[in-house]
Amino acid sequence: MRLPVLPDLPVRAVLDEVTGALATHATAVLIAPPGTGKTTIVPLAMAAAAGGRVVVAEPRRLAARAAAGRMAALLGEPVGETVGYAVRGDRKVSARTRIEVVTSGLLVRRLQHDPELPGVGAVLLDECHERHLDADLLLALLMDTRAGLREDLRVLATSATVAAGRLAEVLGGAPVITAEARAFPTRVEHSPPARGERIEACVARTVRRALSEADGDLLVFLPGAAEISRVAGQLAGLSDTDGGTVDVLPLHGRLTAARQDAALAEGDRRRVVLASAVAESSLTVPGVRIVVDAGLARVPRVDHRRGLPGLATVRVSAAVAEQRAGRAAREGPGTVYRCWPRNEHAGLPAYPEPEIRTAELSRLALELACWSTPDGAGLSWWDAPPEGPLRAGRELLRTLGAVDVAGVVTARGRVMASLGLHPRYARALLDGADSVGARAAAEVVALLDAGAGLTDADAELHGLRSRRDEAARRWRREADRLAGLVDGGRGTPDTALVVALAHPERLARRRCPGSNVYLMAGGTAVELRGDSGLGDAEWLAVAEATREPGRPHGIVRLAARADQALAERAAGPLLSEVDDVAWRDGDVAARRVRALGAITLTERPLRNPDAVLVRDALRSGLREQGTGLLRWTAEGKRVRERMGFLHDAIGPPWPEVTERALLSEVDMWLEPELSRARGRADLARIDTTSALRRLLPWPAAARFDELAPDRIEVPTGSRVHVDYTGAQPVLAVKLQETFGWLTTPRIADGRAPVVLHLLSPAGRPAAVTADLESFWHNGYAAVRAELRGRYPKHPWPEDPLTAQAKRGTNRRR
Repeated sequence: MRLPVLPDLPVRAVLDEVTGALATHATAVLIAPPGTGKTTIVPLAMAAAAGGRVVVAEPRRLAARAAAGRMAALLGEPVGETVGYAVRGDRKVSARTRIEVVTSGLLVRRLQHDPELPGVGAVLLDECHERHLDADLLLALLMDTRAGLREDLRVLATSATVAAGRLAEVLGGAPVITAEARAFPTRVEHSPPARGERIEACVARTVRRALSEADGDLLVFLPGAAEISRVAGQLAGLSDTDGGTVDVLPLHGRLTAARQDAALAEGDRRRVVLASAVAESSLTVPGVRIVVDAGLARVPRVDHRRGLPGLATVRVSAAVAEQRAGRAAREGPGTVYRCWPRNEHAGLPAYPEPEIRTAELSRLALELACWSTPDGAGLSWWDAPPEGPLRAGRELLRTLGAVDVAGVVTARGRVMASLGLHPRYARALLDGADSVGARAAAEVVALLDAGAGLTDADAELHGLRSRRDEAARRWRREADRLAGLVDGGRGTPDTALVVALAHPERLARRRCPGSNVYLMAGGTAVELRGDSGLGDAEWLAVAEATREPGRPHGIVRLAARADQALAERAAGPLLSEVDDVAWRDGDVAARRVRALGAITLTERPLRNPDAVLVRDALRSGLREQGTGLLRWTAEGKRVRERMGFLHDAIGPPWPEVTERALLSEVDMWLEPELSRARGRADLARIDTTSALRRLLPWPAAARFDELAPDRIEVPTGSRVHVDYTGAQPVLAVKLQETFGWLTTPRIADGRAPVVLHLLSPAGRPAAVTADLESFWHNGYAAVRAELRGRYPKHPWPEDPLTAQAKRGTNRRR
């Protein structure tokens, strides 16, 4: 293939270096900012340099079509001759095609079908920096193919950012080539929203300002189609400073090819192109000298706790903001207006978060199972898929019948993967076609894939069937395509059944009569809006639910009326009948429950529940309400206090008997009492004294009464209780009974002195000491002087060390 006359773009300077690196190393990384020509010129050079077809993988269908059209124009040919493209539902190639532009997902499917890629000499992975999930997977599979089947396959990865070290490493230490962009100056202005101003209003205001301050067409970046539509509405009837009409053109992936082409073609009048992220890097919008950036992007996110995957609107990264700004200076000096405060720019993340870290991974899990590596081990990843989300994806595939219990793909799973749909939608299309007919199933799946404006799925479908607008035509085309993928006759349409086949865990039942809150089979509560038109439904098949900050429940966005029979039919694997024995409302409650996931269908009392389940419930009760459920006699409390003292004074092997420790060792000290108990009343009859003694260590238990005596004998012969409730053991004894006691008693093998509370004859504390000898010599005289006047009938000897201890008063003479 001969190269045509190439436009004077910066990448021309490195074409020989690129083709040379591929010839020598077979892999290479090309760093080239947007507008340098890497998407259109490099594939032509690759095709001219070596044999075999060149396949260019783009992250988006719009970019694939546009790139093919631009290359064909350079060759002076229509698309489908030397240069062709293939995207979902649309393909233009021929036997003469040497360069084919495809989406990353489509090339993954071709690799799965034939990993050798016969006839393909080179693959260009475009815009790798965007870190889309399909692109990361494609990179890993291509490197696996090179390692095992196609050592000769050349792979070039392009990136608009300079952080390509890890990418070069994944490509086996590939050389990195850099194409420098022309450095046209860019003026940066910040135009943040006013207090209370919505971002769409801020963008519309900034567009009007830009039209009056700078020359050229405007490229406006917004997060998605909904915001584009709202800003377009606010810019209706727009004119420039000369009074001329300004064309406001949307550009996003849901538009028809004709409308996308219109936005990419330079016109006679000044234009404002309202674009989603599709225009960040891989597309050229001619005539643009001004960029207005809302600073937002729509990315996949999963609320794993609630099980609600979807798209989230987030701040762009600094790298993306720079790429967007670069669009203003491709053809000359430009201006970028950023709709956020200048002082917040430094706080932007450096790069966008890779989708593989944030997205729901069941589709990736299915592709890995088809590649015979369910966990992705052994593949060269830019970032390996996170273990938790990947495991959740494999669990979903098992539920859908796409893989077996070992994670090996089933024949059904291979069919699902070949459809190019999310596994949920593939299952709904296949099983739905068998149940309601191919056309009816395809219509519902096309709706689920595209989204809806109404909450009631049946009402939305009715509108789509009757309307003739662009959205309805796009839906009909997709439904036609999907219906052609599966076999199935005509049946009775049942929207809820098809929705439930896609999302069995989102079947939902009203929590209580009159409530607008439903419990989904997956355990998440969702709320139905008052204007949904579904308020009378007892059951719902929920297709889409989102979580809004500050709300206790998810919000139902799209659903269809269902009933219990349909739920059981669509979600058979979620049906269960179990004996539910649990601690509820302060006691053991036993019932037999038939459930659909988290939704209870029926329940009845269980007379003779399994003893193991009862014991588990009792454990839960103890953990919830504490050991106060047990019968604590005075003796039991004292044994616990004495054991606690020895643990603090000596440590191991004496056990800890705090509330936390006892609850963590319930089985050790409450067996066999716990196994015989059937409810709260039985717990209250347990002898805690005997139970606690099971914790005493052997053989040290034989010295328990010696080390932590329950009573201590005083000089009169009385045996007085030791109080272990405080930080130190206390012996409260009348002063007269300690006469002649020369030293303070010590326990725990002498480690702990007993604190003596020396009492008056009336039982009131007269002195406190842990050093009895010091008290007799230094404190007794003052205490004697005070007490002998109050209690003259009691003995108060001058020398307590030699006096005889007494219990009562002096005897009368």
